[in-house]
Amino acid sequence: MKNQYNKTITACFVGYIVQAIVNNFTPLLFLFFQRSYQIPLSQITLLVTFNFGIQLLIDLLSVGFVDKIGYRASMIIAHVLSAAGLVLLTVLPEILPAPFIGILLAVMIYAVGGGLLEVLVSPVMESCPSDNKAKAMSLLHSFYCWGHAGVVLVSTLFFHLAGIENWKLLAWFWALIPLGNAFVFARVPIAPLMEEGETGLQIKELFRIRVFWVLLIMMICAGASEQAVSQWASTFAEKGLGISKTAGDLAGPMAFAILMGTSRLFYGKYGDRIHLDRFMIYSSFLCIVSYLGISLSPLPQLSLIFCAVCGLSVGIMWPGTFSKASAALPRGGTAMFALLALGGDIGCSGGPTLVGMVSGALNDNLKIGVLAGIVFPILLLISVLLCRKSKRVSS
Repeated sequence: MKNQYNKTITACFVGYIVQAIVNNFTPLLFLFFQRSYQIPLSQITLLVTFNFGIQLLIDLLSVGFVDKIGYRASMIIAHVLSAAGLVLLTVLPEILPAPFIGILLAVMIYAVGGGLLEVLVSPVMESCPSDNKAKAMSLLHSFYCWGHAGVVLVSTLFFHLAGIENWKLLAWFWALIPLGNAFVFARVPIAPLMEEGETGLQIKELFRIRVFWVLLIMMICAGASEQAVSQWASTFAEKGLGISKTAGDLAGPMAFAILMGTSRLFYGKYGDRIHLDRFMIYSSFLCIVSYLGISLSPLPQLSLIFCAVCGLSVGIMWPGTFSKASAALPRGGTAMFALLALGGDIGCSGGPTLVGMVSGALNDNLKIGVLAGIVFPILLLISVLLCRKSKRVSS
């Protein structure tokens, strides 16, 4: 029974690699776009906000249509849109009067695909038969980290060898991955998320359940704890160590992503021997320590090491929250996964924003900004402790 779902599980792994591609490839081209198309930096930075804003909207809207059209059709649409956005990124800026509008439209298309993937991949993986679903979920989410690291490494190597002016060839190459995975999802078996005859909880029903609100806060804090450091790690490396942008990306976000993936891979391998609650509690403590280390360390090299340690500490938070939600609310269904994804994206946007606002108000003091962000891992720890005390809800 389980063996027939191995291809489904592998396709889910690739699905998170696709999401890593659509989120992390275009930002590597921002400065090139600025120079080539004479686009102001203020408009370029808007692309990140627009990408995650569209994904937030899709998280919310998906509740209304995923169950109606089915997970298979939704998965295929998500992958096709991801591929189409990457391809159109190479076409629309050249044929539209305003190149920025072309880039924005391409980003919008692949952001819809990325938003759908965030809602769909985890529940499809959760539905596959498994001896330890928390282990499987952690392993699944590690593939986003490996995808992120792979996009940066392969793209940096390509730009160095072939020249960044040939970026369109690389965009077409990255587009082949979601296109191929769309064909895979057209064929693999997809297990029902709930038992026959059962229906998922509606949004209004979820809102009446106390443990759901605790899980939602956990998800917001998981995203915020992760991105508040990840988004600023490159700046730490550049300013603190005086190295180039490329080296800063490799020393900062790359190290963060690799250690975050290592944490998820570790639990994915040994999770049957480790209690999930304990692992999340210890990870929350380590996250708090890493924030203090980043903020209070007198040596920039040490601050950068604590940035990487933060990646290790937050690795379990996102997949661990999904696993706890599935166990606590087995009838949560599409609405639960969509709202948790929405909460995670809110955290991913809110964490770096808080750090940036506090830093800007204090003469660009990034360390104080990160210190303000410590509120997120503290709330996360409190939420894990509260969730641990909650009884399993099966209503």
